[in-house]
Amino acid sequence: MRYQAGEYDVIVVGAGHAGCEAGLAAARLGAKTLVVTINLDMVAFMPCNPSIGGPAKGIVVREIDALGGEMGKNIDKTYIQMRMLNTGKGPAVRALRAQADKVLYQREMKKTLEQEENLTLLQGMVEELIVEDGICKGIVTQTGAEYRSKTVVLTTGTFLRGRIIIGDLSYSSGPNNQQPSIKLSEHLEKLGFELVRFKTGTPPRVNSKTIDYSKTEIQPGDEEPRAFSYETTKYITDQLPCWLTYTSSETHKIIDENLHRSPMYSGMIKGTGPRYCPSIEDKIVRFHDKPRHQIFLEPEGRNTEEVYVQGLSTSLPEDVQRRMISTIPGLENAQIMRAGYAIEYDAIVPTQLWPTLETKKVKNLYTAGQINGTSGYEEAAGQGIMAGINAARRALNKEEIILSRSDAYIGVLIDDLVTKGTNEPYRLLTSRAEYRLLLRHDNADLRLTELGYKIGLIKKERYEKFLAKKEAIENEKKRLRSIIIKPNEQTQKLIEEVGGSPLKDGIRASDLLKRPEINYEHIKMLTESEALPKEVEEQVEIQIKYEGYIEKSLQQVEKLKRMENKKIPEDIDYDAINGLATEARQKLKQVRPISVAQASRISGVNPADISILLVYLEQGRIARVSNE
Repeated sequence: MRYQAGEYDVIVVGAGHAGCEAGLAAARLGAKTLVVTINLDMVAFMPCNPSIGGPAKGIVVREIDALGGEMGKNIDKTYIQMRMLNTGKGPAVRALRAQADKVLYQREMKKTLEQEENLTLLQGMVEELIVEDGICKGIVTQTGAEYRSKTVVLTTGTFLRGRIIIGDLSYSSGPNNQQPSIKLSEHLEKLGFELVRFKTGTPPRVNSKTIDYSKTEIQPGDEEPRAFSYETTKYITDQLPCWLTYTSSETHKIIDENLHRSPMYSGMIKGTGPRYCPSIEDKIVRFHDKPRHQIFLEPEGRNTEEVYVQGLSTSLPEDVQRRMISTIPGLENAQIMRAGYAIEYDAIVPTQLWPTLETKKVKNLYTAGQINGTSGYEEAAGQGIMAGINAARRALNKEEIILSRSDAYIGVLIDDLVTKGTNEPYRLLTSRAEYRLLLRHDNADLRLTELGYKIGLIKKERYEKFLAKKEAIENEKKRLRSIIIKPNEQTQKLIEEVGGSPLKDGIRASDLLKRPEINYEHIKMLTESEALPKEVEEQVEIQIKYEGYIEKSLQQVEKLKRMENKKIPEDIDYDAINGLATEARQKLKQVRPISVAQASRISGVNPADISILLVYLEQGRIARVSNE
């Protein structure tokens, strides 16, 4: 028996990392928001590794924060270790990574949602969408409750027809033995959505008290205070270490001897797994020449003995997992508290989405997170905030927001999904971003705070601090361009000490800073400078040192923007365009790109097809002008 249970502007289905960001963004933009989740104890749950950040992913967290999202603030309140990765490399690949106190992270995020104005948190199983005349107008739960809304965001993670697999055991389940969502998956198929079957997995968790840490290498956090959020001012100092060990030849032998019992190789697992996060079975098969593989032992929190065995993701039978664990240095007597498992689930083919993350088949329905074929908490959260922003803006009759590939890693992620699709769980990598020198960890605020403030997610006080920082950077760059450093004794001595060639004439401070062996600290020694915040000094150094490369990237971005501005009408008839290759015509009809730039990124659409499309669009424009 159905009954009317309430009306909202935005309904978010799911409260994982995508759902939390979507719900908070929508509510903060003034939309009356309902967040429905199968189990309130699983809000912002980390079913896989207890960490946030890492290469590319850490930059996404900074971008979420610069837009006014929550993930960065939440991990800053709950981490047990923080490290900056790739510090010996250039700024484009540096990234922050934090180990989370898994339970505390969940509790803090749930508390944030509960305290948010305009947001209602509800436990319930959504089984159907209310779709009338091709427009999504709400949801129906298992109990028959109908909730009406102007827009709906689906963030169902790995729950859609979830199936857990350990050896030859398999059963219907969401992650961590939670209740799966069966009927919603069937309902999406009835609506005409194309679904794919993907797979991901987790390693065993072992009891810390049974680990011999003397046989492992300690991995401490950074002593220097760091944070994801630009608003964080308090830092956690009592960090917990992680530990490094390796698989052995005996580990590899056990896996080899039991491959026939692995669901991955027996044919029991049908879903496609993530190439960039392979199971230990997959690693042994694909990299048979490697004598060992890294294993990181990561504590799951301050108040638990559970340790996550990073690098040992597996779906082998439990008895094999026990034998395998005992061959790893330090884990000879380790007790498994939770066995590793694989999980299969349904995902939507993401080329069925517009770049706003609205579905093409059903108006006012948005999707975000692993339902779109991605892997990772950060990728989910990045989609979540954009889906929440756009669902709220649609509900409030405002224009939607699309981040370009040159704006943010989030823009790269969404464009890759909706333009190219994915045939495996998608993971964001720095190599996917052609403008990665512009999309750095250190400048996320400079790229996105203006937009966050404009749409209403960044408060005025934070925006004013941001403007002051920008001004300080520009003033200092201007100052360094105006100062001439003379080749006196002090200057020549410092340059000699750092291994540089001596000056012959006076040189601008900004030009001296461009030398690879010179950093901002050296310039401070040679010029009379005021004390500046560290983040300002960092920006000045990066912007001056990489000025030439940055300028080239910006020129490429300008070319791209010209292509992005060449819009393609939504009702265009590709069959009417003579000369298009058959594959290009099929792909263009499937993806329905919104701009020539997006069309040029579709696999199977070549430059000749783009030229024909441009001519066709130009002829149409001329025809419209002459008719007027």
